[in-house]
Amino acid sequence: MTRSTSSATRSQAQAENKPFAVIERITKRYGIATVLDEISFAIHEGEVHAIVGENGAGKSTIARVLAGLARPDSGHITIDSEIVSDFSVRAAEERGVVLIHQELALAEHLDVAANMFLGHELHRGALLSIAEMTRRAREMLARLGSSVMPRQRVSSLPVSDKQMVEIAKALLRDAKLIIMDEPTAVLTSRETENLFTQVERLRREGVAVVFVSHKLEEVKRIADRVTVLRDGRYQGTWNIEDVTAQQIANLMVGRELNQIYPPKAAAPASSVALSINNFSPDIPSPPITLDIFAGEILGVAGLVGSGRTELFESIVALRGSRGGDLTLWGQAIRHSTYRAMLEAGVVYITEDRKGRGLLLNETIAHNVSFLDQILSRFRLVDADKERKARDWAVREFSIDAPYPNVRVGSLSGGNQQKVMLAKSLLNRPRVIIVDEPTRGIDVGTRAQIYRMLRRLADEGNAVVAISSDMQEVVGLSDRVMVMRDNAIAGFLTGTDISEEEIVQLAAGVANNSHDGEK
Repeated sequence: MTRSTSSATRSQAQAENKPFAVIERITKRYGIATVLDEISFAIHEGEVHAIVGENGAGKSTIARVLAGLARPDSGHITIDSEIVSDFSVRAAEERGVVLIHQELALAEHLDVAANMFLGHELHRGALLSIAEMTRRAREMLARLGSSVMPRQRVSSLPVSDKQMVEIAKALLRDAKLIIMDEPTAVLTSRETENLFTQVERLRREGVAVVFVSHKLEEVKRIADRVTVLRDGRYQGTWNIEDVTAQQIANLMVGRELNQIYPPKAAAPASSVALSINNFSPDIPSPPITLDIFAGEILGVAGLVGSGRTELFESIVALRGSRGGDLTLWGQAIRHSTYRAMLEAGVVYITEDRKGRGLLLNETIAHNVSFLDQILSRFRLVDADKERKARDWAVREFSIDAPYPNVRVGSLSGGNQQKVMLAKSLLNRPRVIIVDEPTRGIDVGTRAQIYRMLRRLADEGNAVVAISSDMQEVVGLSDRVMVMRDNAIAGFLTGTDISEEEIVQLAAGVANNSHDGEK
């Protein structure tokens, strides 16, 4: 995205704007835990102000305090030069402060216009003025350059369009400060570009935007200033051009992260772990032939809809297939069920940890032991075995749990992902397929997970990392397979692995057959 002014010029211009919201010595406790400890900083009119930190740093809590959803135990907030003593959701909205949640808060069964005016309906006499609400909704969506129609049912919209509805809804309520909590967590690259276009538009119109994120490359790109939190404490606020992404990462974790990605394999892997021959997944696709090597991390890249997840779900029998042969360590294997693949030593770690990967209302012990129970002949719960599995998981994966029997749903995203990894690796599989290994996870935990995956490969296992984060694919992978239209577009190795090469293969503007390489 090209900007009309340099970031330095823009940050200087924003600094000259007066503060719209001032947070002064805000402290928030939940029980004995202090999640915000005397936080103070200001948000200026017409600026994009990023708030970053690891999971558990207090980012979402300060966003909730700003939006009136969480009452601080001490400190106060000034909005537009007025100290607000009883700060509630209503008080925030009356002063133009709106939070767009990471989990979008729209009524799926209603149409777009009804959502935009929900709780603020227009009436003509005793009746709802549907025509007027539709007209105003259409005008606001057009102002944002959105093609969404006011009478469309929200449930039919992709996540990116739902975000546009949330932004339009905020502007209809004369928002002067819009807080976006992890807004790009589930967006594609194209959808993220569209969101950034809208954020630029809001900035030009004088609306302040708080951008809560862990994606430092996006923060560097869109923000004017950045505030760093760590363990509920304020680390500082900087103009974005005065601090590098590496410096921000170091501030977030409290130590130097000299290298997020561990060193790659010293030599190309040559021993085939899993061989896939003339395999046809249950999607429109040509037969796939692929070798996955012991000791390597194979990165799998491609645009949304390229068939990455579908292919590997078919390989592990989580979805159907239309034929083909699988050989594991030189032996033909049946892949009729996922249990059969688990028994053979192949595990798949889903991208949807909350929906399909974890039992959120259960303990760490029960989650980690779940696959072990499935593979057990009698499927009996062994409390002592569960406890040992939990202790192993907490120790080996550095899971930060406040007490032993905590429910997994109350853990941070990074700790949930570690529980997923522990559950999947308890029975020591030799082929590990992980889909979106670090989605929604802070930089410190990402570095931990990358080291875990590298260690698994160094121990002679085969690791497949499916990811939509191209920096992750480039930084982590020994070899990259790029998919396009449910087929393999090509392979990259060594110095050929770059974001540019991946994009060209994924978009079909480069031809890379890599003869002799599967």
